Amino acid sequence: MIKRIALASVSGVLFSLAWTSWGLGWSLWFAFIPLFYIEDFFDRNKGQYTSIQMFYYSYLGFFIWNSISTWWVSNSTLGGGIAAVVLNTLFYAILFWFFHIIKRKMGKHTGYSALLLFWLAFERLYLNGEISWTWLVLGNGFANNIGLIQWYEFTGTLGGSLWVLLINIMLFQWIQHLLKYKTLYGQYIFSLLFAIVWLAPILLSNYLYHRNEEETESIRVSIIQPNIDPYNEKFGGSSSYEQLKKMIQLFEDQGNKDADFIILPETAIDDGIFENDFMQFRTIATIDAWMQKHPKTSIILGATTRYLYPEGITTPTARIWPVDTSLRYDLFNTALQINNNDSVQVYHKSKLVIGVEMTPYPAFFKLFEDFIINLGGTTGNLGSQAERSVFYNSKNNAIAAPVICYESIYGEFVTEYVQKGANFISIITNDGWWGDTPGYRQHLSFAKLRAIETRRWIARSANTGVSAIINDKGEILKSTNYWVPDVLNGDLKLNNRITYFVKNGDFIGRIAQFFSLLLLLSLFIAWIRNRKNPSV
Repeated sequence: MIKRIALASVSGVLFSLAWTSWGLGWSLWFAFIPLFYIEDFFDRNKGQYTSIQMFYYSYLGFFIWNSISTWWVSNSTLGGGIAAVVLNTLFYAILFWFFHIIKRKMGKHTGYSALLLFWLAFERLYLNGEISWTWLVLGNGFANNIGLIQWYEFTGTLGGSLWVLLINIMLFQWIQHLLKYKTLYGQYIFSLLFAIVWLAPILLSNYLYHRNEEETESIRVSIIQPNIDPYNEKFGGSSSYEQLKKMIQLFEDQGNKDADFIILPETAIDDGIFENDFMQFRTIATIDAWMQKHPKTSIILGATTRYLYPEGITTPTARIWPVDTSLRYDLFNTALQINNNDSVQVYHKSKLVIGVEMTPYPAFFKLFEDFIINLGGTTGNLGSQAERSVFYNSKNNAIAAPVICYESIYGEFVTEYVQKGANFISIITNDGWWGDTPGYRQHLSFAKLRAIETRRWIARSANTGVSAIINDKGEILKSTNYWVPDVLNGDLKLNNRITYFVKNGDFIGRIAQFFSLLLLLSLFIAWIRNRKNPSV
């Protein structure tokens, strides 16, 4: 028992190492193997142990992984952090438990096929469901090993998940044969196939990393990191207008006056401006006057906005307008683009944070709306928009993807901006809720994955955390320090090339879901037959 606890713990630690900033994503190549040893023991001794024993040990291993990698969520909400760890662990433990049950009843080939298909199918389902906490998608674990994963431009992060699962399954089979027979006799073809699966993606990545690039048009950006404390200042310590003036002064002191874009962080202004009439608000009028001083520049910034609907119009997230209870309005976490040539352009954040910005499946969870976590700013059930939109401008050829905070961890979601024509990505965020923890560093590292998948340069503005310029290979070319007010000036290249992943999305996940359904159907048919003919 102690040996099995130790093995499960080793698995948990190996998984966790990939989510550090030390570039240890390769630890995922071995992370499942200790759990496979436990599973193999219970499979060989199925007469003595029930399958539930495997669930307990897998829960331990995945709990250690989740706890070490995402404990920092508790820095902003203790209850939310505990729920994220406990429930996410449960999902992964159930997956591994199902694999064990199928393997002990149907054999190892069916069992390992089930693990591969169900895991990938679950990750895609998790990426697209309203209940979604995809921080620990296996492919994310290589975010600090960009030299290994340039091929994500074809597969996205689920390609990395498939790679991890294949290597672990094949390596475990290879080790088992070697330990049992003390020789590789009869395993030469398998060993060659294993080497190809392991090394071919690395060689392809190396080729893609060093391939020659065509010269493209560039834009100049000034990225503002105001470093306004989200707990004590951002949402109550000082007015939205005072905070805006601080950001303007930062630019005037340190910014590039010839910048094509000035980028401010998420909720840079938080006075709940009405989209029905932007110019009535002091903050917007101040920005408009500021842009008159910089006629070549456009500004992208985050804001809390409201939209008041005509009488009789409402949405599932609409709130009662207190001045006239017959009217409804929506509150949005919004990105705006403003310059002195074009009308104000608006994008509403659509991947909303569970328990902070939305209640998932409201028809089922409506009773829990009152327990939504208040972190200040845009909380409660927010409005969103069904499709992505991009920011055009009449000053240059740049088309911005206005990605807001949490949205940047969703690869297929971000491709929708590129499909709309975006030739660079602007990420605006506020990572200060998590303090000086791995959270903001992990969030930054996931932006590198989006750069590789879409081959788009990224300008990332964080209120607190780290602001950065990232090229289309996922390299951080410039960055700010944590908890320091700063301005980051630099050039971004525009790219109009469409990658295979942008065009086809998470095709690996879709294929896995299709074959998972076929496998489940075949298992159900086999179960029915066994019930009708128990002697067979």
